[in-house]
Amino acid sequence: MTALWFFEDVNLFKVLCPHKFKKYKQTHRFNNYKKEDYIYFEADSSNKVFLIEKGKVKIGYYNEDGSEVIKSILTKGQLFGEKAILGENNRDEFAQSLDNTTSICPISVDTMHDLMRDNQTFSFKVYKFIGFKFQKLERRLKLLMFKDAKTRLKEFLEDLCTDYGYDCEKTGHKVIQHPYTQKDIASLIGTSRPTLNILLNELKEKKLIEFNRKEIIIYQKIA
Repeated sequence: MTALWFFEDVNLFKVLCPHKFKKYKQTHRFNNYKKEDYIYFEADSSNKVFLIEKGKVKIGYYNEDGSEVIKSILTKGQLFGEKAILGENNRDEFAQSLDNTTSICPISVDTMHDLMRDNQTFSFKVYKFIGFKFQKLERRLKLLMFKDAKTRLKEFLEDLCTDYGYDCEKTGHKVIQHPYTQKDIASLIGTSRPTLNILLNELKEKKLIEFNRKEIIIYQKIA
């Protein structure tokens, strides 16, 4: 694995000069977290962005009634805490490890700003990534507010196809190899695990999908 791998995986740092990355690598260390450890809390100071080397991280916030809202679940190679780059002073969300072996590289906002000043193409890619992430989050929150659980699952499966799917040459079916547990999926679409199981089994009985712990096969478009 090359040192540049971490940045290439998020498609943001392909323009980063290797000598700059080596300098960065020498002065920063990865932080390790256990399951349910918090990386940061709501209202914490926003002075870093974070890159996941391995493991899973949950991003969310709490409603006034104390209920938890999951905004996203991120995996290897993904970036979070990026609103610090835009001038956010304090976090409006929490970040929590979901694995016992989560490893994260913290990047100071000053380091990110230095890199962005030195490379306009890099800066453009960062802002494009942030804009795309906000659009995706806004779409998901609208689904949670205005659509029923079946529609939310359908839309989620379409997103999974885009992010993790590929065409099986032998059968022509869509195969999705994803990093989420059923608990993760239920949280992301705003429903319970029993309800998710019922919905998945309904699709399976109609021969629209097949699924196991880490793979979903889509036989035909879900209406």
